[in-house]
Amino acid sequence: MPVVSYTSVSDSPPMVAVSSVPSHYTCRLVLDAGCFSLCILDRDHAGAVARLASVSGAKVEDKLADAGLEYSRGKKLKVPVIRGSVAELECSLVTKRRFGDHLLIVGEVRAARATEAFDGFWDFARYRPLLYTGWREGLTTLPGA
Repeated sequence: MPVVSYTSVSDSPPMVAVSSVPSHYTCRLVLDAGCFSLCILDRDHAGAVARLASVSGAKVEDKLADAGLEYSRGKKLKVPVIRGSVAELECSLVTKRRFGDHLLIVGEVRAARATEAFDGFWDFARYRPLLYTGWREGLTTLPGA
C-alpha cells in the first residue's frame, strides 16, 4: 500500500506500524492476506496518491492501475510493490489494535529496498516527500522542493 506516514516500532525484529480505517477495503485486504507492502512515493506521484485516497478498491478492478501506478509482486511476500517508489517494505502482519475509529496495523519487515535517495538518512535533494496534512487538506511537499 502506498503510505504517506508510518512509524518504526521495533529495530529487532524490524517492525513498522500504519493506521487505517477498519472499514476500508485495503485494510480488510491486509487483514485477510496477513501481509502488506509499504511503498514510499515522492511528490512526482502526488496525483496517483490523491486518486488512491478518493476511490475504494472495492469499486475498481485494480486500484493501483486505476491510479496510473505500475507494480510487481514482492521479492519475499505475495504483496504488490509499486514501481518508481523510493523505498519499499514487505511486511507480515504481527498484530492489530483498535484506537478510536482507526486500526493500528503492525508488521514485521521481511524485505526492504530503497533508492540512492536514502543512504543512512533521506537526502532531501533527491527525495521530495509527500506530507500528509489531513485528508481534508490533502497532500503537500516540503517548501522549495
